[in-house]
Amino acid sequence: MAVTQRRGRRIMMTPEELDEFLTQQRTCRVATVSADGAPHVSTLWFVWDGTSLWLYSITRSKRWADLRRDPRIAVVVDAGEEYGELRGVELSGSVEFVGDVPRTDGPCPELEPVERLFAAKNFGLDEMPHDGRHAWMRLTPDATASWDFRKLASL
Repeated sequence: MAVTQRRGRRIMMTPEELDEFLTQQRTCRVATVSADGAPHVSTLWFVWDGTSLWLYSITRSKRWADLRRDPRIAVVVDAGEEYGELRGVELSGSVEFVGDVPRTDGPCPELEPVERLFAAKNFGLDEMPHDGRHAWMRLTPDATASWDFRKLASL
């Protein structure tokens, strides 16, 4: 994964900080490209497995249609209220669709660890509930840029 930022290296997250941040956070903003070239941004829950960001999306959404047509994506995960607390990461690349569409409770070994993480993090459950409306996408980022404004105090 390429680090794309040139400016702000003093406040970027270390790989360990980035991993911890993405493991703890729950919500991301997903940017896609619409058929007419216009940007579209939406919010999703996600899970981070240490390498990839897994997105569980409604398959009848504009986001899903956009990504089926053009899998390029940018995702922002951020936190903080006050300026000195702001931190986040932008991940970009192309998504891969994984498993059945829509996802059912049928076996999919590749999704087992992801669904366990997602169910525990977002629902407090041991197993993933399937509603027949969602499916999985995996973003293994080509590039990242991160920031942690809390580091400004020590500069």
